[in-house]
Amino acid sequence: MKFTEIQKKQLIIYVLVTFGFTFLMGAVMAYGYFQGIDVSTFPNAQMFYPAAGAMLAILITRKGDEKIPKRFFIMFIALTTVMAVICIASIIVFMPTTWALAIQLVIIAGSVLGWIFMLTEKKEKREAYGLRMKNWKKSAFCVVLFLFIYLLRTAISYGMSGQIQVMESIFTDATTWMLIVSLPVNFFIVFTAFFGEEYGWRYYLQPLFQQRFGLRGGVLVLGVVWGLWHMPVNFFYYSPGSGLASMAGQQITCITLGIFFAYAYMKTQNIWVPVILHYLNNNMVPIVTGSYGANVLQNNQVTWSALLPSLLINGLLFGIFIFAKEFRKRTEAAH
Repeated sequence: MKFTEIQKKQLIIYVLVTFGFTFLMGAVMAYGYFQGIDVSTFPNAQMFYPAAGAMLAILITRKGDEKIPKRFFIMFIALTTVMAVICIASIIVFMPTTWALAIQLVIIAGSVLGWIFMLTEKKEKREAYGLRMKNWKKSAFCVVLFLFIYLLRTAISYGMSGQIQVMESIFTDATTWMLIVSLPVNFFIVFTAFFGEEYGWRYYLQPLFQQRFGLRGGVLVLGVVWGLWHMPVNFFYYSPGSGLASMAGQQITCITLGIFFAYAYMKTQNIWVPVILHYLNNNMVPIVTGSYGANVLQNNQVTWSALLPSLLINGLLFGIFIFAKEFRKRTEAAH
């Protein structure tokens, strides 16, 4: 099914913000990286751009819609702007510790304000734009299932490398359990970053792509697009020394994980499920690796030889959900 005129206008705005602004900021990030400046603020801010793009597209093309949660949307766009300004300031004024702290404080303050602005919107507005938590049993099932698969993947990875004892030592460490216990609390004070991606990718773009390319095809195309969007952080944050391999690995992650996130969203029709899954996926990394530093995702070396095992493991554990019954239902109308 082809896009409507309104959908085309929305998509143009969305792409300009989500990709145009991301790669514009990516150029600034690249400049900072080559100047030896800390660029750790940029990945945090980039997570906000997809939702901001979707919200801006909706605000511009649906001006007469009284069900738009305008206050929450405008607050989130303003928060995204502040994040971007901090990134630019971190390149102009060299204060790495100060800016890293500032970006975290803004995320926390923005998350607190986000809950206030969102929960004080009328119920029908939150319902109309996918902000309500619903289908609790199915939602809990998807979260538990994800955690099981995530830990199974971790065990398989350690087992294949002959380091299963390392995993055992991690989960007998008191710090590990302190981090695990803190996960639910921390979610509420940093949720805006993960909502920033998932509201843009899963709530806005997934139904649109599925309308155009089919239930399975739309999710696969979205996975590729989501992976390409990570390009600036692949080259200048995650793996500066192995950017191309990092990008290839990113495609594997975004396509296979994107399938499971899509499955969870389609099963529950609850955007908070992929938001929570995204949060867990990122914040479980220091727990399962035993690397408790703030920048555990930064400056990693990705080898080409590691990509095939990653494809097989992620494909079998997460990608297999492309055959779930949710992908055999009729395409639902895009938002």
